[in-house]
Amino acid sequence: MATLELTKENFETTVSGDGIVLVDFWAAWCGPCRMFGPIFEEASDKHTDIVFGKIDTEDQQQLAAAANIRSIPTLMAFRDGILVFSQAGALPGPSLEQLIGAVRDLDMDDVRRQIAEAAAGSPDTSDQAQTAH
Repeated sequence: MATLELTKENFETTVSGDGIVLVDFWAAWCGPCRMFGPIFEEASDKHTDIVFGKIDTEDQQQLAAAANIRSIPTLMAFRDGILVFSQAGALPGPSLEQLIGAVRDLDMDDVRRQIAEAAAGSPDTSDQAQTAH
């Protein structure tokens, strides 16, 4: 499967769906990006059940800024609409394969539980102090 060019118009709908979406933030002038590009393409041909998207940070500066991209290449992995991985730096092929396996193996019920717990947060310590009086 060829990679999909992602833009501010199609990014949200692409990453928010079911399944796995890998996103490569890159630029034409970036040497490591050019080295990672063929590795990413090869993986997209091998894993046809995964969406592989590329974002040209020069063309999509607003999207790159919104995603808080500070260094390229940056690879993000989404599963079932949840960002589960984000890392700057080009990955060698075996590391990308390992990442894909890890994302496939995630227990998404557990991931959602952890997100819910983090969102609920722990009680404010000032509330605890007030109730202790």
